[in-house]
Amino acid sequence: MTAPTTPPLVRMQSLHKSYGPAIQVLKGLDIEMQPGERLVVIGPSGGGKSTLLRVMMGLEKIDRGSITFGGKPYISSDGLDKKTNIDTEVRRSIGMVFQHYTLFPHLNVVENLILAPCKVRKERKSDATERAVGLLTRFGLAAKAKAYPAQLSGGQKQRVAIARALMLDPKLMLFDEVTSALDPELVAEVEQVILQLAAQKMPMMIVTHDMWFAKNIASRVIFCAGGVVVEDGPPEQVLGSPKEERTRDFIDRVFHIRQ
Repeated sequence: MTAPTTPPLVRMQSLHKSYGPAIQVLKGLDIEMQPGERLVVIGPSGGGKSTLLRVMMGLEKIDRGSITFGGKPYISSDGLDKKTNIDTEVRRSIGMVFQHYTLFPHLNVVENLILAPCKVRKERKSDATERAVGLLTRFGLAAKAKAYPAQLSGGQKQRVAIARALMLDPKLMLFDEVTSALDPELVAEVEQVILQLAAQKMPMMIVTHDMWFAKNIASRVIFCAGGVVVEDGPPEQVLGSPKEERTRDFIDRVFHIRQ
């Protein structure tokens, strides 16, 4: 008797996304992500990387295609009626951190963290606050619990944004260029937080231009260009010895990290 196979955490099939008739961003993308994977997506600007994450988070409609999450239908469109079907219950299992911090400026750090759990889950304020303080302590931000976003550095704001996403206990984290807006000396503190999550087996999908970070955190790297997957493999292959000429050109010209 054959043992049942575990479905992929994420299965994207034939994803198409365009902005008007002239701009096709995703051109039939097919990606599978297994539980526990740390998938890093690299590629040139305009290649569809950030759009892919926004689609995964349910923030962008698709022209056609489908996404399942944990074996359950999540997002789909047949392309006929221009309607994108999204299971909002499944979407609550996914957290996302953006390039810009998107913190509420009129709320202090703890208030930013407990807003969604209290509003969405109806969690008791005292319980949410206890969890928030625990996350802030873990991320070295306990002293900033009552501070407002304007009183934080860029790195501190981004760590707060990560903590806020974790307050909803996501089963998958999406990170979209979370260090690209930071001063170089602040990048490491944010990357260390994400590496902590990786050590705890949090599945994540990351778009980054930081190749050192990609090499250190990825269990798998996908190179996207022109709205399609050009190369997919372990980081030592894609970043160190890419098979595809398009990938080699990208690595050589932009990052100069090939051996």
